Amino acid sequence: MNRPATWIVLFLPIMWLKLEAFGGEVHSLTYIYTALSKPMGLPGIHEFTAMGLLDGKMIDYYDSEIKKKVAKQNWMEEKNPKDYWDKGTQSRQSKEQWFKVNLNILKDRLRQNDTDVHVLQWMHGCEAVTQPDGKLKFVRGMDMYSYDGHNFLSFDDSHSVWVAPAAEAVPTKTKWDAVSVLNEYTHGYLTKECLDWLSKFITYGQKELRYASKPIVHLFARNSNVRGNVILTCLATGFYPRDIVLEIRRNGRILTKEDGVETSGVRPNEDNTFQRRDSVEMLRDDKSTYTCKVSHVASSTEVETEWDHALPSPEDGGITVIIAVVVVLVSLLLAVGVLLLFLYKKGKLCAKANTAKGTAPVLQVVTTPLINGTVVTSSANGTPKRKAESNDSINTGASVDSGIAGATDSNSASSTSSETNPPPESEALLIPQG
Repeated sequence: MNRPATWIVLFLPIMWLKLEAFGGEVHSLTYIYTALSKPMGLPGIHEFTAMGLLDGKMIDYYDSEIKKKVAKQNWMEEKNPKDYWDKGTQSRQSKEQWFKVNLNILKDRLRQNDTDVHVLQWMHGCEAVTQPDGKLKFVRGMDMYSYDGHNFLSFDDSHSVWVAPAAEAVPTKTKWDAVSVLNEYTHGYLTKECLDWLSKFITYGQKELRYASKPIVHLFARNSNVRGNVILTCLATGFYPRDIVLEIRRNGRILTKEDGVETSGVRPNEDNTFQRRDSVEMLRDDKSTYTCKVSHVASSTEVETEWDHALPSPEDGGITVIIAVVVVLVSLLLAVGVLLLFLYKKGKLCAKANTAKGTAPVLQVVTTPLINGTVVTSSANGTPKRKAESNDSINTGASVDSGIAGATDSNSASSTSSETNPPPESEALLIPQG
């Protein structure tokens, strides 16, 4: 299985919010596409990247360098035939060209040149909750575009209309809303076809997805900034899936936010497991009985740990703060030094000179948020994509893979495609004036 060394991960806080709210096991299938207006010249950052995510884990990947859609989970490669991957490769190659065309349209409409790097992004997918009979029930869909870190155009699946938060996107919204078959197709993909692929992928990866990991629980105290106080922390880590209940108790009573309890919420670990950390501040000489109770239904785990009243040395707090400040200052100085050295070697210390020569600071895109998020680099182990992604077949116009304008192209639809397609070039994001 081909595995690119690095890839761009897009942090999407708007993607799928609290899964616990629905009261059942929630699953999601998402596809993300990212295109840059020009090469960055940096390893692992490509002009075009596409990926599919199942429950937040990458299941397939494509970029403008490898030019091939590849599996990121063994079961994806084993369960899907060669034809699926061949058509998926063709579909993503078509999408890559579509993004190039529309990036140029956007730049022309906004009177932008190639001095800076511009980013066009598209994300679509669905979320569903498992019912008592084991079937999936649609919760919500997502189909949205972003340009240079700002929401550009999105589909309201409840009302089957396009929403244009940016004035530049209004012409496209008007044009797309006028094509009823396009909106019907997009709604159908999000509410049904995407759900069918989600169900199929869950079945394919059933063993891996249902594997549950037990939490490891730690209960310890550390110094507070307030002399005479300590902070008692309960840490549960290494568990999967993410649903967990954690309670800090004082003499048997559950402490709440009103008692000063603070929580990190559930956060991901590097090994695809999760962690949660709750803390409460108290007096050093408090002799009450403190316990931490953790319940993780998926792994049939219920643990209650009692604090042994082991206290950190009072002096440790001051020393720790001093060391932390020194470390932060040194890190900042090193970071500034490295950045200045990098800019000096690249001849970018003088912004005017670079602008005159038509070059832009390479670091600009790295710090520019994409879809209200941030660009980071990571190892290629998991991320999202769109409808016909499971067997991505697409035309330059639109296919089932993109789900936008593909309904009008009978040759583009494919029963082996899981992601949807963007509209054809004639339905470009921005309609050039004149």
